[in-house]
Amino acid sequence: QVQLVESGGGLVQAGGSLRLSCIDSESLFSLNAVGWYRQAPGKQREMVATITIGDSTNYADAVKGRFTISRDNLKNTVYLQMNSLKPEDTAVYYCTGGDYIGPYGSFYWGKGTLVTVSS
Repeated sequence: QVQLVESGGGLVQAGGSLRLSCIDSESLFSLNAVGWYRQAPGKQREMVATITIGDSTNYADAVKGRFTISRDNLKNTVYLQMNSLKPEDTAVYYCTGGDYIGPYGSFYWGKGTLVTVSS
């Protein structure tokens, strides 16, 4: 069965960078759409970035120009490169994937990785 595991979270100062990774236990070719969502304390989970098997991408307005999503199907890994981090980026970041991604994500989910940005 599909299992998604995130890594790469941690503590970083404002203006710094982090790269998150999401590894699929099975072939990433089987997931048409994958993406990253995040949830901050007191807020609902929100879309950060998505990417399809054809490399079509979509980004939240708050991260455009700062974050980049990519997928390496041969390594079964989805990446989220985060640059120019801001304190408001602090959240638990979740990896999701499946045949389709809607406003609330997709079918498969990871357990999340915490990103904390200090001011």
